[in-house]
Amino acid sequence: MSRIQHIVIVGAGQAGARAAQALRAADTDLQITLIGEETAPPYERPALSKAVLLGEASPDSALVETSTYWSTQRIDLRTGVRVEAIAPHEGYVQLADGSRLQGDQFLLTTGSRVRPLPCAPTPRAGVYYLRTLDDCARLSTEMQAGRSMVIIGGGFIGLEVASSACARGMQVSVLEREATLLARALPAALADQIAQLHRAKGVTLHTHAQVSSIEPTEDGLGVSAVRLTDGTRIAAEVVVIGIGIIPNTELAEAAGAQSADGVVVDAYGRTTVSGLWAAGDVTNHPNAVLGRRVRLESWQNAQNQAITVAQNMLLANPVAYAEVPWFWSDQHGVNIQVAGAWEPTAQTVWRGAPNAERALAFALVEGRVVCAVALNQGAEIRFAKKLIESKRVVSAEQLADPTLKLKELLAGPPSTSTH
Repeated sequence: MSRIQHIVIVGAGQAGARAAQALRAADTDLQITLIGEETAPPYERPALSKAVLLGEASPDSALVETSTYWSTQRIDLRTGVRVEAIAPHEGYVQLADGSRLQGDQFLLTTGSRVRPLPCAPTPRAGVYYLRTLDDCARLSTEMQAGRSMVIIGGGFIGLEVASSACARGMQVSVLEREATLLARALPAALADQIAQLHRAKGVTLHTHAQVSSIEPTEDGLGVSAVRLTDGTRIAAEVVVIGIGIIPNTELAEAAGAQSADGVVVDAYGRTTVSGLWAAGDVTNHPNAVLGRRVRLESWQNAQNQAITVAQNMLLANPVAYAEVPWFWSDQHGVNIQVAGAWEPTAQTVWRGAPNAERALAFALVEGRVVCAVALNQGAEIRFAKKLIESKRVVSAEQLADPTLKLKELLAGPPSTSTH
């Protein structure tokens, strides 16, 4: 096999940036081009709904590296550039200005975009999505004490914005169409703990809430309320929409790659098109720990999968990416960490007495931990991840006993089950 001389990375977010760094570390002579449609250099998103939104941290604090880093590392970073097409077999990407950029291998790290609310006016002052640094800057200027904010979507992003808005002294309402907050991520009992936390901080929660319209002000220049399908009218000077994201699979699909809720890749990051790889939010990939395919929207996956896939592009014998999924959220001073993936049929096991400030819960399936959720108990997550990865059989009684350290549960014999 001829030596790879030039790798083109399409998508200059966290995943693309970490992939470029991994490639440079693996090969000091490799030509690396990192192309991003946003004008900002690569940055990480978690702080956009927390410290940066609150003004407690500067936008630059979210950058992956300083602006001079990329040239120092001889990584050709091109921001504000749109890729129109990828042609792996012909060895080039087509740029929006009509030019072509040649390459030997191509890595797609295009991430995802916000899911639009069909009834939302676009654009209208006072209506916001939160995905980019620019989104964060615009929304932050609207967050003033005494103003009213309605957040459409009771997932993690919506609840983090609610927490930040409360800290700014705003009157906050959250609308969730399901029966509980975080319905797809957490068991109802734990979601209720988080709901109680928000109510205690003054957030008004509306579940089973279907939005029919966002009403303008009399002059048509802003928003005045959100109207529900049952006729309920909720006053709002600022509306934030957080109802999910859509993976940016279009370039891969146009190149002939298979897509199904993300670009389909194997455990090594290879798409179904030779010469085209993918990593991060955009991928639908197999997870050996969970025993199924997943698409993950997390800081951990954006970074670690990108590093593994980038290294695999240069290896004769690639390494499978298989980690216990993990992410965190900060809301009203409470740190929430989730390891694994919750399953609706799982048995919920509480470790000690549950409460809104400090709690630890497990999802148990056939005696094996498949997920752990910690509220202000982050130190336990490291061992919970190992329990999930080991697939050891443990009892609900053992998990529930706070006097029995999780580390001790890892000392038993490993499971021999093939499930």
